[in-house]
Amino acid sequence: MSQISVADLTEAQAVEELERLADEMAGHDLRYYQDDAPTVSDAEYDELKRRNADIEARFPHLQRENSPSLKVGAARSAQFSPVEHGVPMLSLDNAFSNDEAEEFDARIRRFLRLGADEPVFYMAEPKIDGLSASLRYEKGVLVQGATRGDGRVGEDVTANLRTIADIPHRLKGSGWPDVIEIRGEVYVELEAFAAFNKAAEEAGSRTYANPRNFAAGSLRQIDPKISATRPLRFFGYAWGLVSEPFAASQSEALEKLEAWGFVTTAPPAERVQGAQGLLDIYARFETLRPQLPFDIDGVVYKVDDLERQRRLGFVSRSPRWAIARKFPAQRARTILEAIDIQVGRTGAHTPVARLHPVTVGGVSVTNATLHNADEIARLDARIGDTVVLQRAGDVIPQIVEVDLAARPEGAEPYAFPHVCECPLKTALAQEINANGVESVVRRCTGEFACPFQRVEHLRHFVSRRAFDIEGLGEKQLQAFFDEGWINEPADIFRLARDEEKLAALRERDGYGETSVKNLVAGIDARRSIGLDRMIYGLGARDIGETTSTVLARHFDQFADLQAASEAAARGLPGATYLELSTAAGVGPKALDLLVEAGRAGVPADPWPQSEDLELKIGQVVPKLTKPARAALAQRYGTWEAFAEGLAQAAKGAPGEDYLTLAAVDGVGPVAAQSLARFFAEEHNRQKVENLLAELDVQAVAKPKTDTAVAGKTVVFTGSLEKMTRDEAKAQAEALGAKVASSVSKKTHLVVYGPGAGSKLKTAQELNIDMMDEDQWLALVASL
Repeated sequence: MSQISVADLTEAQAVEELERLADEMAGHDLRYYQDDAPTVSDAEYDELKRRNADIEARFPHLQRENSPSLKVGAARSAQFSPVEHGVPMLSLDNAFSNDEAEEFDARIRRFLRLGADEPVFYMAEPKIDGLSASLRYEKGVLVQGATRGDGRVGEDVTANLRTIADIPHRLKGSGWPDVIEIRGEVYVELEAFAAFNKAAEEAGSRTYANPRNFAAGSLRQIDPKISATRPLRFFGYAWGLVSEPFAASQSEALEKLEAWGFVTTAPPAERVQGAQGLLDIYARFETLRPQLPFDIDGVVYKVDDLERQRRLGFVSRSPRWAIARKFPAQRARTILEAIDIQVGRTGAHTPVARLHPVTVGGVSVTNATLHNADEIARLDARIGDTVVLQRAGDVIPQIVEVDLAARPEGAEPYAFPHVCECPLKTALAQEINANGVESVVRRCTGEFACPFQRVEHLRHFVSRRAFDIEGLGEKQLQAFFDEGWINEPADIFRLARDEEKLAALRERDGYGETSVKNLVAGIDARRSIGLDRMIYGLGARDIGETTSTVLARHFDQFADLQAASEAAARGLPGATYLELSTAAGVGPKALDLLVEAGRAGVPADPWPQSEDLELKIGQVVPKLTKPARAALAQRYGTWEAFAEGLAQAAKGAPGEDYLTLAAVDGVGPVAAQSLARFFAEEHNRQKVENLLAELDVQAVAKPKTDTAVAGKTVVFTGSLEKMTRDEAKAQAEALGAKVASSVSKKTHLVVYGPGAGSKLKTAQELNIDMMDEDQWLALVASL
């Protein structure tokens, strides 16, 4: 059903919507709690919870026994023994704004019937993004440890919890009850998390999206020895079953826990007063977040007085006396620790921000784009600055703001390099575009002499959407390049047949007979390759995946594309022609008229005494439209400048072969120029010749034009379970559809899988046709 507002739902629609929400949230719970691999962000999940709660508030009689609003966590895994908690481990309601925080304070006051002058104190504690755990101590000795599970029954992970150094096996000091369940959070510090992921990626092992998933996956290992190797830590901040009271307030309880040997969150936890105290501490924690060694996703407010907590009690699955104020999911503050320069395959020098790790939108972020030198200057970003980071969906995180008030003393403006980062230190250059404007991109002028560019070309060649050679990752490619074994793409295929090099490889650490055999198999599997992947793999500038597909469908053979490109190179347009072709108001027809006039010879000024250039241009080229005449008059200013520009444009007009290539639907002048220049270079032609000697390039099937989706725009969203996103895209394009990455009014169909979030919501709001993955596959099979 489309996303109807809660206020407009009929009762029948509410029943259907509650069922849909329950099913969707149950799937997310399974992936979050059991698989430690969520497919939606916390913010998207919270939005589902709020919609469910709003519907139940409007139709309270429709609340079901298994409603998500009554659930805490998820069912335990069968691989661990059950542990029934002495007191349920409930979750907290959420607040997302200052108004909601103030309303929380107002509710507390109304319930306790407090006068305006009676103070209410709260403990404000950092909301650790980890895995909740409960530790049962009897006479001061740890006897059992469990996860939260569904809140009532958790998983027995005692042996795993004993491996965490922060958890005492025997309580220190004295004064603890004979029986007490200490509760807290298992977490991992940000630097340790980043180090683990880096090592895992290099080893080809599983990496984790964020610290919470890492902590959960590490604790819930069948073999405690694995948990022991993970850098897990524990904060104690609460308790469950106790045989006798041990404190009068939350703040006193934290002091007791610390005395008994636990690491607590105080500091930075702090006791505050009233609604204003809640707002002030939230702002302080938001500022403090980048400086903490662990990740937090908000602040937990708890009424400090335990007697007042007892009076306030609980509502369904959460306490009245506590609430979690969460940070915005897609924005975060962090520290800019360094600015590194990455050299791309075209020599572009792109600055990358290295950040103190922070979770944004459910993903741990340590890097963000800074785009170019102009962007750094605009932000005035400096090392050590506190910056605001933004991430939306799959978009690369970017810095949107610098907190100048928090700038450390002595921070220096960033000096962008003027020479390449490579050992050759080749000069950087800024290109001048057709309008005479200097490009913001700075490129190394060394091209293939630059080792960085050569490696990047090779990385592009073996990338997933190009040749996708299994077993030849960045680490191996760099090693082979440093060894001198691989300098160009053809060398990859030669390596697979070089017995001397393969024999030497078998003797190296990390290799062996099986590894070498798999590498050779991965290379040989790509000796037969589609024409579209071949074109894309060459890495010519401005020739992306879509343009490669267009070219492959237009030219049946690679030789035909190369011949057309080389012919186009003999008739490349001149700079003045390109400048004129991009002038405002000058379209293709006007450009042809101007070139024709220039070839005929530009006459002398028809009215030397007149300053009306627009009128003069109309006299010489009478078929020009008034907007074109006005644009040209403004551009050139004088008759002499116009006449010279016309002559040069005619002289630099492109040849027919170039125009033919540019006219291919979906190619255009920019891609045509790039192809022509690529094949005009002798070293590029030689590289291609060497590569073709190793390959069998296959023609690409033409897309169908008579299917139900031909000519329509399709968007895929969510986690597809029966095919990869690339397979789905290829299916759609083969059926004649266009695949887009975002949903708009021009979208005809959205195909969704588990975890579909904002794109599915947008499709519902725009009333766009939708189908799940199984329905899509059924459609494909029927066509």
